Amino acid sequence: MLHLDIPSQEQLNRLADTRSDAAVTIYLATTPTTQQVDTARISLKNLAREAINQLEEMGLDKRRRWPIEEQLADFDDDEEFWAHQAHSLAIFVTPDKLRTFRLANEIPDQVHVSDRFHMKPLLRATTFSNDAYVLSLAEGGVKLIEVPASGEAHEVRVPNLPKDAYDALQTTTLNDRAPSRRITGDEGKNVRLRQYVRIVDKALMDVIKSSSRPLIIAAADPLRELFAQASDYPHIAPDAITGSPEEKSDNQLAEEARPILAKLQDAKVAELRDLYGERFGEGRASSDLSQVARAATHGAVDTLLVDIDVTVPGTIDDDGVLFLDEVDDARNYGVIDEIALRVLRNGGRVMAVRAGDLPEGAKDLAAILRWAA
Repeated sequence: MLHLDIPSQEQLNRLADTRSDAAVTIYLATTPTTQQVDTARISLKNLAREAINQLEEMGLDKRRRWPIEEQLADFDDDEEFWAHQAHSLAIFVTPDKLRTFRLANEIPDQVHVSDRFHMKPLLRATTFSNDAYVLSLAEGGVKLIEVPASGEAHEVRVPNLPKDAYDALQTTTLNDRAPSRRITGDEGKNVRLRQYVRIVDKALMDVIKSSSRPLIIAAADPLRELFAQASDYPHIAPDAITGSPEEKSDNQLAEEARPILAKLQDAKVAELRDLYGERFGEGRASSDLSQVARAATHGAVDTLLVDIDVTVPGTIDDDGVLFLDEVDDARNYGVIDEIALRVLRNGGRVMAVRAGDLPEGAKDLAAILRWAA
Protein backbone atom coordinates (compact mmCIF):
# COMPACT_ATOMS: atom_id res chain seq x y z
CA MET A 1 0.00 0.00 0.00
CA LEU A 2 1.20 3.52 -0.85
CA HIS A 3 1.28 6.10 1.94
CA LEU A 4 0.88 9.47 0.23
CA ASP A 5 0.99 13.13 1.25
CA ILE A 6 -0.47 15.21 -1.57
CA PRO A 7 0.24 18.91 -0.93
CA SER A 8 -2.69 21.31 -0.90
CA GLN A 9 -2.58 24.55 -2.87
CA GLU A 10 -2.01 26.43 0.37
CA GLN A 11 0.97 24.23 1.22
CA LEU A 12 2.38 24.73 -2.28
CA ASN A 13 2.02 28.48 -1.94
CA ARG A 14 3.83 28.49 1.42
CA LEU A 15 6.69 26.46 0.00
CA ALA A 16 6.86 28.65 -3.08
CA ASP A 17 6.99 31.82 -0.99
CA THR A 18 9.77 30.54 1.29
CA ARG A 19 12.99 32.54 1.10
CA SER A 20 15.98 31.66 3.25
CA ASP A 21 19.75 31.96 3.37
CA ALA A 22 19.67 28.14 3.15
CA ALA A 23 16.78 26.33 1.46
CA VAL A 24 17.57 22.68 0.81
CA THR A 25 15.39 20.49 -1.39
CA ILE A 26 15.92 16.72 -1.54
CA TYR A 27 14.05 14.20 -3.68
CA LEU A 28 14.81 10.52 -3.36
CA ALA A 29 13.38 7.27 -4.59
CA THR A 30 11.68 5.17 -1.91
CA THR A 31 9.64 1.99 -1.81
CA PRO A 32 6.40 0.92 -0.12
CA THR A 33 8.17 -2.36 0.74
CA THR A 34 9.38 -1.75 4.29
CA GLN A 35 12.11 -4.40 4.11
CA GLN A 36 13.80 -2.52 1.24
CA VAL A 37 13.63 1.02 2.59
CA ASP A 38 17.21 1.01 3.92
CA THR A 39 18.45 1.81 0.41
CA ALA A 40 16.49 5.06 0.49
CA ARG A 41 17.87 5.95 3.91
CA ILE A 42 21.42 5.48 2.67
CA SER A 43 20.59 7.72 -0.31
CA LEU A 44 19.26 10.36 2.06
CA LYS A 45 22.51 10.38 4.02
CA ASN A 46 24.49 10.88 0.80
CA LEU A 47 22.20 13.64 -0.48
CA ALA A 48 22.22 15.39 2.91
CA ARG A 49 26.02 15.30 2.91
CA GLU A 50 26.07 16.83 -0.57
CA ALA A 51 23.71 19.61 0.57
CA ILE A 52 25.87 20.40 3.61
CA ASN A 53 28.97 20.54 1.40
CA GLN A 54 27.25 23.08 -0.86
CA LEU A 55 26.26 25.16 2.16
CA GLU A 56 29.85 25.13 3.38
CA GLU A 57 31.14 26.17 -0.05
CA MET A 58 28.78 29.13 -0.14
CA GLY A 59 30.11 30.26 3.25
CA LEU A 60 26.96 29.74 5.32
CA ASP A 61 27.56 30.35 9.01
CA LYS A 62 27.82 27.05 10.88
CA ARG A 63 25.14 28.24 13.33
CA ARG A 64 22.73 28.23 10.39
CA ARG A 65 24.12 25.05 8.87
CA TRP A 66 23.95 22.87 11.98
CA PRO A 67 20.15 23.09 12.42
CA ILE A 68 19.74 21.64 8.91
CA GLU A 69 22.11 18.78 9.71
CA GLU A 70 20.31 18.06 12.97
CA GLN A 71 16.84 18.08 11.44
CA LEU A 72 17.89 15.69 8.67
CA ALA A 73 19.60 13.38 11.18
CA ASP A 74 16.55 13.34 13.47
CA PHE A 75 14.33 12.65 10.48
CA ASP A 76 16.48 9.68 9.45
CA ASP A 77 15.95 8.20 12.94
CA ASP A 78 12.14 8.20 12.62
CA GLU A 79 11.55 4.44 12.25
CA GLU A 80 7.75 4.75 12.18
CA PHE A 81 7.85 7.20 9.27
CA TRP A 82 10.23 5.06 7.21
CA ALA A 83 7.98 2.03 7.62
CA HIS A 84 5.23 3.75 5.60
CA GLN A 85 6.47 4.99 2.24
CA ALA A 86 5.44 5.44 -1.39
CA HIS A 87 7.60 5.65 -4.54
CA SER A 88 9.35 8.98 -3.85
CA LEU A 89 10.01 11.33 -0.98
CA ALA A 90 10.30 15.13 -1.16
CA ILE A 91 12.10 16.93 1.69
CA PHE A 92 12.15 20.71 2.15
CA VAL A 93 14.36 22.03 4.92
CA THR A 94 15.61 25.40 6.15
CA PRO A 95 17.42 26.11 9.42
CA ASP A 96 13.99 26.68 10.96
CA LYS A 97 11.74 23.94 9.58
CA LEU A 98 11.55 20.60 7.77
CA ARG A 99 8.61 19.44 5.64
CA THR A 100 8.14 16.14 3.77
CA PHE A 101 5.74 14.72 1.18
CA ARG A 102 5.46 11.07 0.16
CA LEU A 103 4.67 10.86 -3.55
CA ALA A 104 3.23 8.22 -5.87
CA ASN A 105 5.31 9.15 -8.91
CA GLU A 106 8.91 8.02 -9.27
CA ILE A 107 11.44 10.87 -8.98
CA PRO A 108 15.19 10.29 -9.32
CA ASP A 109 17.51 11.17 -6.44
CA GLN A 110 18.52 14.85 -6.47
CA VAL A 111 19.49 17.70 -4.16
CA HIS A 112 19.15 21.46 -4.66
CA VAL A 113 20.49 24.27 -2.50
CA SER A 114 19.39 27.86 -3.05
CA ASP A 115 17.48 30.70 -1.42
CA ARG A 116 14.20 28.98 -2.38
CA PHE A 117 12.89 25.43 -2.77
CA HIS A 118 13.01 23.41 -5.99
CA MET A 119 9.32 22.79 -6.58
CA LYS A 120 8.90 21.38 -10.07
CA PRO A 121 9.05 17.64 -9.23
CA LEU A 122 6.50 18.23 -6.46
CA LEU A 123 4.16 19.90 -8.95
CA ARG A 124 3.90 16.57 -10.76
CA ALA A 125 1.96 15.23 -7.77
CA THR A 126 -0.59 18.03 -8.10
CA THR A 127 -0.76 18.23 -11.89
CA PHE A 128 -3.50 15.64 -11.91
CA SER A 129 -6.02 15.19 -9.14
CA ASN A 130 -5.44 11.40 -8.93
CA ASP A 131 -8.79 11.01 -7.19
CA ALA A 132 -12.03 9.57 -8.47
CA TYR A 133 -15.28 7.89 -7.63
CA VAL A 134 -15.86 4.22 -8.40
CA LEU A 135 -19.43 2.99 -8.76
CA SER A 136 -19.52 -0.68 -7.80
CA LEU A 137 -22.67 -1.86 -9.53
CA ALA A 138 -24.14 -5.35 -9.61
CA GLU A 139 -27.56 -6.94 -9.30
CA GLY A 140 -26.66 -8.10 -5.81
CA GLY A 141 -25.28 -4.80 -4.51
CA VAL A 142 -24.34 -1.21 -5.27
CA LYS A 143 -22.08 1.30 -3.55
CA LEU A 144 -20.10 4.45 -4.28
CA ILE A 145 -16.40 4.36 -3.40
CA GLU A 146 -14.18 7.40 -3.05
CA VAL A 147 -10.66 6.84 -4.35
CA PRO A 148 -8.59 9.67 -2.83
CA ALA A 149 -5.25 10.90 -4.11
CA SER A 150 -3.76 9.71 -0.82
CA GLY A 151 -4.96 7.28 1.78
CA GLU A 152 -7.27 4.29 1.55
CA ALA A 153 -10.40 4.05 -0.54
CA HIS A 154 -13.66 4.16 1.39
CA GLU A 155 -17.37 3.88 0.80
CA VAL A 156 -19.38 7.10 0.49
CA ARG A 157 -22.76 7.28 2.20
CA VAL A 158 -25.42 7.94 -0.44
CA PRO A 159 -28.94 8.62 0.89
CA ASN A 160 -31.69 6.72 -0.92
CA LEU A 161 -29.23 4.41 -2.65
CA PRO A 162 -30.88 0.97 -2.78
CA LYS A 163 -29.20 -2.06 -1.28
CA ASP A 164 -29.40 -3.99 -4.56
CA ALA A 165 -31.58 -4.37 -7.65
CA TYR A 166 -34.24 -6.30 -5.75
CA ASP A 167 -34.50 -3.63 -3.07
CA ALA A 168 -34.68 -0.90 -5.73
CA LEU A 169 -37.52 -2.57 -7.62
CA GLN A 170 -39.23 -4.17 -4.64
CA THR A 171 -39.21 -7.55 -6.34
CA THR A 172 -37.81 -11.01 -5.87
CA THR A 173 -37.05 -11.59 -9.56
CA LEU A 174 -35.68 -9.56 -12.46
CA ASN A 175 -36.92 -11.84 -15.19
CA ASP A 176 -40.21 -10.13 -15.94
CA ARG A 177 -41.39 -6.56 -16.36
CA ALA A 178 -44.83 -6.72 -14.81
CA PRO A 179 -47.62 -9.28 -14.76
CA SER A 180 -49.86 -7.14 -16.97
CA ARG A 181 -47.24 -6.70 -19.73
CA ARG A 182 -46.08 -10.31 -19.88
CA ILE A 183 -42.51 -9.47 -20.94
CA THR A 184 -40.20 -12.20 -19.71
CA GLY A 185 -36.73 -13.61 -20.23
CA ASP A 186 -33.76 -11.42 -21.23
CA GLU A 187 -35.98 -8.63 -22.56
CA GLY A 188 -37.89 -8.39 -19.32
CA LYS A 189 -34.69 -8.49 -17.27
CA ASN A 190 -33.12 -5.62 -19.27
CA VAL A 191 -36.22 -3.51 -18.69
CA ARG A 192 -35.86 -4.14 -14.96
CA LEU A 193 -32.15 -3.35 -15.02
CA ARG A 194 -32.81 -0.03 -16.78
CA GLN A 195 -35.21 0.86 -14.01
CA TYR A 196 -32.56 -0.14 -11.45
CA VAL A 197 -29.77 2.00 -12.92
CA ARG A 198 -32.07 5.03 -13.18
CA ILE A 199 -32.84 4.73 -9.46
CA VAL A 200 -29.13 4.39 -8.70
CA ASP A 201 -28.26 7.37 -10.88
CA LYS A 202 -30.87 9.59 -9.23
CA ALA A 203 -29.48 8.81 -5.77
CA LEU A 204 -25.89 9.39 -6.91
CA MET A 205 -26.62 12.75 -8.50
CA ASP A 206 -27.79 14.13 -5.16
CA VAL A 207 -24.23 13.51 -3.89
CA ILE A 208 -21.85 14.04 -6.82
CA LYS A 209 -23.65 16.32 -9.30
CA SER A 210 -21.46 19.33 -8.43
CA SER A 211 -18.22 17.31 -8.51
CA SER A 212 -15.69 17.24 -11.33
CA ARG A 213 -14.13 13.94 -10.27
CA PRO A 214 -14.11 11.11 -12.79
CA LEU A 215 -16.68 8.40 -12.14
CA ILE A 216 -15.37 4.95 -13.02
CA ILE A 217 -17.97 2.24 -13.38
CA ALA A 218 -17.14 -1.18 -11.99
CA ALA A 219 -19.74 -3.51 -13.45
CA ALA A 220 -20.33 -6.34 -15.84
CA ASP A 221 -22.40 -5.84 -18.96
CA PRO A 222 -25.20 -5.08 -19.49
CA LEU A 223 -25.25 -3.02 -16.25
CA ARG A 224 -22.14 -1.02 -17.21
CA GLU A 225 -23.57 -0.02 -20.57
CA LEU A 226 -27.05 0.63 -19.21
CA PHE A 227 -25.77 2.96 -16.49
CA ALA A 228 -23.57 4.91 -18.92
CA GLN A 229 -26.60 5.39 -21.17
CA ALA A 230 -28.89 6.45 -18.33
CA SER A 231 -26.66 8.89 -16.46
CA ASP A 232 -26.10 12.55 -17.34
CA TYR A 233 -23.00 12.83 -15.12
CA PRO A 234 -20.49 14.54 -17.42
CA HIS A 235 -17.35 12.94 -16.00
CA ILE A 236 -17.97 9.22 -16.52
CA ALA A 237 -14.70 7.60 -17.57
CA PRO A 238 -14.90 5.95 -21.00
CA ASP A 239 -13.08 2.90 -19.64
CA ALA A 240 -14.53 0.73 -16.91
CA ILE A 241 -13.50 -1.90 -14.37
CA THR A 242 -14.90 -4.98 -16.05
CA GLY A 243 -16.42 -8.06 -14.52
CA SER A 244 -18.47 -8.35 -11.38
CA PRO A 245 -17.21 -6.10 -8.57
CA GLU A 246 -18.97 -7.96 -5.78
CA GLU A 247 -15.97 -10.06 -4.73
CA LYS A 248 -13.52 -7.14 -4.76
CA SER A 249 -12.64 -4.97 -1.78
CA ASP A 250 -12.76 -1.19 -1.93
CA ASN A 251 -8.97 -1.04 -2.13
CA GLN A 252 -8.86 -3.65 -4.90
CA LEU A 253 -11.29 -1.57 -6.94
CA ALA A 254 -9.16 1.51 -6.23
CA GLU A 255 -6.05 -0.24 -7.54
CA GLU A 256 -7.88 -1.18 -10.74
CA ALA A 257 -9.07 2.41 -11.08
CA ARG A 258 -5.53 3.86 -11.08
CA PRO A 259 -4.59 2.82 -14.66
CA ILE A 260 -7.89 4.24 -15.89
CA LEU A 261 -7.08 7.54 -14.17
CA ALA A 262 -3.63 7.52 -15.79
CA LYS A 263 -5.24 7.06 -19.21
CA LEU A 264 -7.55 10.01 -18.56
CA GLN A 265 -4.51 12.10 -17.64
CA ASP A 266 -2.77 11.16 -20.88
CA ALA A 267 -5.85 12.29 -22.79
CA LYS A 268 -5.80 15.68 -21.01
CA VAL A 269 -2.18 16.23 -21.96
CA ALA A 270 -2.93 15.28 -25.57
CA GLU A 271 -5.72 17.87 -25.64
CA LEU A 272 -3.31 20.54 -24.38
CA ARG A 273 -0.77 19.63 -27.05
CA ASP A 274 -3.44 20.09 -29.70
CA LEU A 275 -4.50 23.41 -28.18
CA TYR A 276 -0.87 24.57 -28.11
CA GLY A 277 -0.61 23.86 -31.84
CA GLU A 278 -3.72 25.89 -32.56
CA ARG A 279 -2.64 28.83 -30.39
CA PHE A 280 0.91 28.80 -31.76
CA GLY A 281 -0.45 29.71 -35.16
CA GLU A 282 -2.29 32.64 -33.54
CA GLY A 283 0.79 33.95 -31.72
CA ARG A 284 -0.66 32.80 -28.39
CA ALA A 285 1.80 30.03 -27.55
CA SER A 286 5.54 29.90 -27.01
CA SER A 287 8.35 27.59 -25.93
CA ASP A 288 11.00 30.32 -25.91
CA LEU A 289 12.42 30.45 -22.39
CA SER A 290 13.01 34.22 -22.32
CA GLN A 291 9.60 35.02 -23.77
CA VAL A 292 7.80 32.68 -21.39
CA ALA A 293 9.70 34.12 -18.39
CA ARG A 294 8.43 37.61 -19.24
CA ALA A 295 4.91 36.34 -19.95
CA ALA A 296 4.78 34.45 -16.64
CA THR A 297 5.95 37.51 -14.72
CA HIS A 298 3.25 39.73 -16.25
CA GLY A 299 0.38 37.25 -15.92
CA ALA A 300 0.13 36.38 -19.61
CA VAL A 301 0.41 32.59 -19.24
CA ASP A 302 -2.83 30.63 -19.07
CA THR A 303 -1.35 27.11 -19.06
CA LEU A 304 2.27 26.01 -18.71
CA LEU A 305 3.65 22.56 -19.50
CA VAL A 306 7.06 21.95 -17.95
CA ASP A 307 9.49 19.04 -18.26
CA ILE A 308 9.70 17.58 -14.78
CA ASP A 309 13.23 16.22 -15.30
CA VAL A 310 15.01 19.36 -16.53
CA THR A 311 16.77 22.01 -14.44
CA VAL A 312 18.04 25.19 -16.11
CA PRO A 313 20.23 27.25 -13.73
CA GLY A 314 19.97 31.02 -13.66
CA THR A 315 17.83 33.84 -12.30
CA ILE A 316 14.84 35.96 -13.35
CA ASP A 317 14.50 39.58 -12.23
CA ASP A 318 11.31 41.33 -11.14
CA ASP A 319 10.56 42.41 -14.73
CA GLY A 320 10.84 38.88 -16.05
CA VAL A 321 14.27 39.29 -17.65
CA LEU A 322 16.04 35.94 -17.79
CA PHE A 323 19.72 35.44 -16.92
CA LEU A 324 21.07 31.95 -17.61
CA ASP A 325 24.14 30.44 -15.97
CA GLU A 326 26.18 27.37 -16.74
CA VAL A 327 26.67 26.49 -13.08
CA ASP A 328 23.92 24.89 -10.98
CA ASP A 329 24.92 25.92 -7.47
CA ALA A 330 23.52 27.57 -4.36
CA ARG A 331 23.73 31.00 -5.96
CA ASN A 332 21.40 30.05 -8.79
CA TYR A 333 18.03 28.36 -8.89
CA GLY A 334 16.04 26.49 -11.53
CA VAL A 335 14.50 29.16 -13.75
CA ILE A 336 11.84 26.77 -15.07
CA ASP A 337 10.83 26.24 -11.46
CA GLU A 338 10.60 30.00 -10.96
CA ILE A 339 8.57 30.46 -14.16
CA ALA A 340 6.11 27.80 -12.98
CA LEU A 341 5.69 29.49 -9.60
CA ARG A 342 5.07 32.88 -11.24
CA VAL A 343 2.40 31.32 -13.42
CA LEU A 344 0.69 29.87 -10.33
CA ARG A 345 0.84 33.20 -8.47
CA ASN A 346 -0.88 34.87 -11.42
CA GLY A 347 -3.73 32.37 -11.53
CA GLY A 348 -2.40 30.18 -14.32
CA ARG A 349 -2.27 26.42 -14.51
CA VAL A 350 0.95 24.39 -14.43
CA MET A 351 1.22 20.84 -15.72
CA ALA A 352 4.44 19.01 -14.81
CA VAL A 353 4.97 16.36 -17.50
CA ARG A 354 7.64 14.19 -19.07
CA ALA A 355 9.68 15.45 -22.03
CA GLY A 356 7.73 13.25 -24.44
CA ASP A 357 4.48 14.91 -23.39
CA LEU A 358 5.59 18.38 -24.54
CA PRO A 359 4.28 19.65 -27.90
CA GLU A 360 6.38 18.88 -30.95
CA GLY A 361 9.28 21.29 -31.26
CA ALA A 362 9.10 22.41 -27.62
CA LYS A 363 12.02 21.90 -25.26
CA ASP A 364 11.90 22.22 -21.46
CA LEU A 365 8.52 24.01 -21.42
CA ALA A 366 5.55 25.15 -23.50
CA ALA A 367 3.19 28.00 -22.64
CA ILE A 368 -0.33 28.71 -23.84
CA LEU A 369 -0.82 32.47 -23.53
CA ARG A 370 -3.84 34.53 -22.57
CA TRP A 371 -3.13 37.03 -25.32
CA ALA A 372 -0.82 37.29 -28.30
CA ALA A 373 2.79 38.03 -27.47
